[in-house]
Amino acid sequence: MATGLFSLLILIGAILLFFLFLYFVPVNLWITAIFSGVRVGLLELVFMRIRKVPPRIVVNSMITATKAGLKVSTTELETHYLAGGNVPHVIKALISADKANIDLAFKQATAIDLAGRDVFEAVQISVNPKVITTPKVAAVAADGIQLIATARVTVRANIQQLVGGAGEDTILARVGEGIVTSIGSAETHSEVLENPDKISKLVLERGLDAGTAFEILSIDIADVDVGENIGAKLQIDQANADLKVAEAKAEERRAMAVANEQEMKAKSQEMKAKVIEAEAQIPKAISEAFSMGNLGVMDYYRLKNIEADTDMRDSIAGSGKAGGKKPGGKSDKRG
Repeated sequence: MATGLFSLLILIGAILLFFLFLYFVPVNLWITAIFSGVRVGLLELVFMRIRKVPPRIVVNSMITATKAGLKVSTTELETHYLAGGNVPHVIKALISADKANIDLAFKQATAIDLAGRDVFEAVQISVNPKVITTPKVAAVAADGIQLIATARVTVRANIQQLVGGAGEDTILARVGEGIVTSIGSAETHSEVLENPDKISKLVLERGLDAGTAFEILSIDIADVDVGENIGAKLQIDQANADLKVAEAKAEERRAMAVANEQEMKAKSQEMKAKVIEAEAQIPKAISEAFSMGNLGVMDYYRLKNIEADTDMRDSIAGSGKAGGKKPGGKSDKRG
């Protein structure tokens, strides 16, 4: 019983050692490489495993590159993998570039891949240009009419500028800026609507693809819509602003007039008070005149008669203005 259990443990251990041996020594992968014409040593595959590099990725990429006629080494592929690159993607990009007669070296492809760009997609765009649709761009012509344009930009990847070159966002921003400038330089909006190709020509002449990872092949205006009358709207806003300013100034003048009127009323009341004060001094002056002997009784009565006569004349004049009647109650109107 114990001997059988011991034999079973030895068998299990042998199986584990066998699989562990196959893991570190990928014999089947080495045989596949030999029959595919790729020279790679068995110990080299073991060292790849120790360096935590998947031997299958390197060997399969080597086989693909060799069959396509590319000259790369396992050391270069292993180095690129350890640097964080996508080895199969780089090999596919190199094969596509070679078939399309595009000059793309292995170091350049790995640099593009490590820069975070899809090198295989870049090669595809170089062979088959890509169309980028810009968002709606609003601009105002010289006559104040707003135009909303949409453009389609056909670009081709510039392999030499993929490392360090600007991307699609820069292309879209520059094209949008060119559209705004082109529409703004037009005298009328109808001129742009009649010849939208003028926008494309003016934008292409500006060399918008300088310093970018793309080469602009064409810019086509897909749609141009008429927006608001910005000029008229600005004039209306200005007129409303001027009206508010005028109303404010008129209100200021009215307030000044009201203040001036109140001031004049206050001055009138002040003058009346002075008159009343002066009239109040008259009895006092008469009393002093009596005391001093400068005024007699008959003089005083003559003064009173003059005042009564003056009051009568004032009342007659007042009644004539009010009703137009003469003394006695008869009307002054004549038929």
